Amino acid sequence: MKKNQIEPFFATLKAANPQPNTELEYTSVFELLTAVLLSAQATDVGVNKATRRLFAVAHTPERILALGLDGLEAHIRTIGLYHSKARHLLQTCEILLREHGGNVPKDRAALEALPGVGRKTANVVLNVAFGEPTMAVDTHIFRVGNRTGLAPGKTSYEVEMGLLKRIPPAYLVDAHHWLILLGRYVCQARKPQCWQCAVSEFCAHRPKTPSPD
Repeated sequence: MKKNQIEPFFATLKAANPQPNTELEYTSVFELLTAVLLSAQATDVGVNKATRRLFAVAHTPERILALGLDGLEAHIRTIGLYHSKARHLLQTCEILLREHGGNVPKDRAALEALPGVGRKTANVVLNVAFGEPTMAVDTHIFRVGNRTGLAPGKTSYEVEMGLLKRIPPAYLVDAHHWLILLGRYVCQARKPQCWQCAVSEFCAHRPKTPSPD
């Protein structure tokens, strides 16, 4: 993607969705952290189904800990890797209470020190909860960054750095959401739906996927 195509690329995405947000359901920063921690190798739909049950009975670090491992697993066992995620979440709750007064820290290093929280999860929390201009590169954003030519890279970190460098500041806070939604619903892995993509004219992908009609 050429430099002069980047601004209209994001202007088009913004016009179609002026106020994008995560599809994970939450009502507090702790619930957001929990949902993102549980979302690794799982769909947002699947996580939301589980957290609706979980948050109805436990939506704070204290209440999560009160469930214990067996009780927590019973609420999230429909999510992949639920056993290790349950252990990580319980350990995270202990650290939040012991070191942060039960609050989710607004600091990358402190977030990444939490069990089960890596760079991507920290970026989501910093962006969604605290409005930081971060870029959480999941499989969708990695694919879009490479396929469109917006920010090619061999690793998630390379794509993240490329996106932070190339995306105009005015779009950076919301760019994470626009790119995820683009990759999830339009620029799909097996068959990108180029014929209905609003930003296909700016995309470097060739050849464009023709309409099935």
